[in-house]
Amino acid sequence: MIIAGETSGDLHGGMLVKELKKIDPGLEIYGIGGDSMQAAGMELSYHIREFSFMGFVEVLGHLPFIRSVFKKLEELLVSRKPDLLVLIDYPGFNLRFGRIAKRMGIDVVYYISPQVWAWGKRRIGVIRRLVKKMLVILPFEEKFYQRLKIPARYVGNPLRDTVKPSLRKEEFYRQHGLNSNEALVGILPGSRRQEVERILPVMLQACQLLYNGNQNIQFALGAAPHINRQYIKEQLDRCSINVALVENQTYDLMAHSRLIMVASGTATLETGLAGTPMIIVYKTNPLSFIIGKALVKLPFIGLVNLVAGKKVVPEFLQWEARPGAIFLMARMLMDEGPPRQAVLAELAGIPQILGEPGAARRAAVEIMQVLSDG
Repeated sequence: MIIAGETSGDLHGGMLVKELKKIDPGLEIYGIGGDSMQAAGMELSYHIREFSFMGFVEVLGHLPFIRSVFKKLEELLVSRKPDLLVLIDYPGFNLRFGRIAKRMGIDVVYYISPQVWAWGKRRIGVIRRLVKKMLVILPFEEKFYQRLKIPARYVGNPLRDTVKPSLRKEEFYRQHGLNSNEALVGILPGSRRQEVERILPVMLQACQLLYNGNQNIQFALGAAPHINRQYIKEQLDRCSINVALVENQTYDLMAHSRLIMVASGTATLETGLAGTPMIIVYKTNPLSFIIGKALVKLPFIGLVNLVAGKKVVPEFLQWEARPGAIFLMARMLMDEGPPRQAVLAELAGIPQILGEPGAARRAAVEIMQVLSDG
């Protein structure tokens, strides 16, 4: 059984399922995932689109649904008796479900670690009791867990296999009615509904300011699969700028933009691997942000900055995420000058920090080893 609860988990889970099936085509795999995992051969008990809520406050409103999911999954543990449970990120849900599996004598492997190094060490004891092996995708996580006497292996980062454009710049621009001689600003407002509703208006206002100062700038928005298109259309209609809507070509947008405005999350590291300067923007429910800020023990929120070990790209969080401030930073990073060159130089080192491609294959080998060890 595999449990992934969000879009990035489904992407990584899909590659993992594919590699597991290569090793053993007869392997029975089921659980929670999305289109990628289903396409790779996993049977879905629930689709990740049913879990597109986030934040402390928002989760409270979905407690009845969460309880019903736990009940059904617990019934599956009893009826189908999986030999192994693989958890992918999504710690609030997964660690609770892992306890149930562990009580039933089912081994647990965690692929893509919860960010316990961010949220303090409250969950370390739980992980130590539940998890047979951590398969981690950020270089510093292996030493972090080993210091705490938890078996861990850095298998590489799966984004090293996936972050590559599928189209040449000219073809991408032609498909979306863009002018290849004009600078493009990419807009990536996130993959969760309430995230997009708070972040997208701010990004669009900053883009409007950019366009007011230079009509030779063009814009394109990368829309996540599960975000309501009607909402996006309503937001775009409120602007007096043209924004091309890009679907299923996020890596092309990252690679062929001069600048990306991106919500905090996996997309910051993806943009870093694409080598494109970015501005990280993040807003959530104010109460969720205050609680999170009290708990998180990190100097940065952007994954690309955490991997680099320093702030290589700017972050505008919550009350700092104002259109005027974002506009001024965007204008500076778009100009051909020292600030832009400094960011480009730092981003060029990100692939080397993450290491070689092949993370999903190495993770699959580790998982099969745990299965064979019984």
